[in-house]
Amino acid sequence: MASFKLLPTLFSIPNTNPYRKPTIRTCFSHRRLNVILEPYPGGAKTFISRFAADEPRKGSDILVEALEREGVSHVFGYPGGASMEIHEALARSSIIRNVLPRHEQGGIFAADGYARASGRPGVCLTSSGPGATNIISGIADANFDSIPIVAITGQVPRRLMGTDAFQEVPLTDITRPITKFNYLVLDVEEIPFIVKEAFVIATSGRPGPVLIDLPRDIQKEMAIPNWNKPIMLQGNASRLQEKALLEEIVRLISQSKRPVVYAGGGCMNCSEELRRFVELTGIPVATTLMGLGVFPCTDELSLRMLGMHGTMPANYAVDRSDLLLAFGVRFDDRVTGKVEAFAENAKIVHIDIDPTEIGKNKKPHLSICTDVKLALEGIIRILEKNAAKQVIAAEKDIQMTKYNDNASSTWRKEIEEQKEKHPPSYRTFGEAIPPQYAIQLLDELTNGDAIICTGVGQHQMWAAQYYKHKHPRHWLSSSGLGAMGFGLPAAMGAALAKPGKVVVDIDGDGSFMMNIQELATIRVENLPVKMMIFNNQHLGMVYQYEYEYGDSNSMHSYLGDPSNQAEVFPDMLMFAKACNIAAARVTKKGELREAIEKMLKTPGPYLLDVMVPHEAQLMQLIPDGSSFKDAIRGAQ
Repeated sequence: MASFKLLPTLFSIPNTNPYRKPTIRTCFSHRRLNVILEPYPGGAKTFISRFAADEPRKGSDILVEALEREGVSHVFGYPGGASMEIHEALARSSIIRNVLPRHEQGGIFAADGYARASGRPGVCLTSSGPGATNIISGIADANFDSIPIVAITGQVPRRLMGTDAFQEVPLTDITRPITKFNYLVLDVEEIPFIVKEAFVIATSGRPGPVLIDLPRDIQKEMAIPNWNKPIMLQGNASRLQEKALLEEIVRLISQSKRPVVYAGGGCMNCSEELRRFVELTGIPVATTLMGLGVFPCTDELSLRMLGMHGTMPANYAVDRSDLLLAFGVRFDDRVTGKVEAFAENAKIVHIDIDPTEIGKNKKPHLSICTDVKLALEGIIRILEKNAAKQVIAAEKDIQMTKYNDNASSTWRKEIEEQKEKHPPSYRTFGEAIPPQYAIQLLDELTNGDAIICTGVGQHQMWAAQYYKHKHPRHWLSSSGLGAMGFGLPAAMGAALAKPGKVVVDIDGDGSFMMNIQELATIRVENLPVKMMIFNNQHLGMVYQYEYEYGDSNSMHSYLGDPSNQAEVFPDMLMFAKACNIAAARVTKKGELREAIEKMLKTPGPYLLDVMVPHEAQLMQLIPDGSSFKDAIRGAQ
């Protein structure tokens, strides 16, 4: 059993340049490290090493065994000169499989998808130099969306550091602002401790990416590992002591006439608690892009997504609310728009595990810095206790307020009127396929149970709007960073994390092309990833902005061949054929159902190229920096 020591104060370790002053580890974090008092739960309870306890082994073998002890089963690693020793050690492991991506960015996005779908840390491995810098976007994405990733990079030997050696980059310096923690390992004996600590940090408090940079000479160095060194971290135990604040929240709910829950990615691990809370209170729920699935879109109290590309009822309800319960959210600009006008008439309760998010963008009236799960459990206990009192009071004919009455019938009726007034709608184009219709069909044919991955662009928002998300960890999308090329490799990771689940990459032709090389990985691994590409021969979101706000000049958003616009270019079916993946193209609305059914029924990977009109645009768009009242509505 690993031991943890909580230090009495919180401080940041200085940002020492490791090339100028030797140090074992460096870190910088803009977020508090909440330390759990037990080892990372993914680790093996008992572990039998293939080495004798007193047997020296390479640093690379120590690293791999440390990963095994943390319960790692898959690593997404692309080899190179500075990481070859680690790959050789992985080949000696009977526990960990290395999945070979065809690009390092594909590897880290696959690790990201693995983590989002499973809730366990994703692990990726690259070499030094360009191999390492190729994962920067993936690290930034995980940092934005609070995804636990452990990224391991090879580094040049210690004696060459600071000499501008071949493929040397100071990766700890480069990634310091976008990692929760990072390490430059300068002592082979620190590997077991660092790996153990990295997994605790990646998963504790607000999750995030951790980087381990390992010089090649340390990978070769022989040592006897000490697996029992205790972990010491700056931070505090995740706990909840503010019972009086929870009671105050219950009081605010009882007084509210128009309450709304605003739920985000911080609710991913407490979906059941959120549902019970709503059952007890009858309060409608709007979710962020990151929060899709934490509360089922099929529930009558679901307002679905709010914000720039959210539903009109969700935005209306928040705008009209007198109490906004913000659970696990960060009030980002794509949700709030003009922040001073966001929920301007509401009392705001903000519960989040990250203290830096509370009051950063929107000042709350009441806030609690804790895990949302703990807070909801506490609130539910109070509500259930009060509900029991209501039963007793009813038996004695004593009048008491019921919590289901707090979200009054008048408020519910007002929201229902908005749903009836603004149902999901879209423009049709004769026999051409509206992308929104394609997503509705996919939702119907999968019963809303598929794991949906997306790239970034119009297709991402259509998938958020028209697929009825019912489960947490079934919506995987680059939300904060908005990284094109995320969908395909993320689906690859999700398929490995959740075998037996239907995994669909809903992608745009532009976004899909950015990591199209991962078709080869999907084929070799025989992953049953279904790819539904909305092919409009354009960068659709860019084209829409040009159409709405620019001079309608789309020269730089057209992705086809300008000299032959009648032909589909490039031909996605040829890419699929090159990787021996079954594929088809559908161009007519009447043929779409059969095409999607075939995609879902075909064993293994399948690519469906859905030709959609580039004139199809997003609806209910709230312009940048504007408020709900400035929403652009209607079928465009």
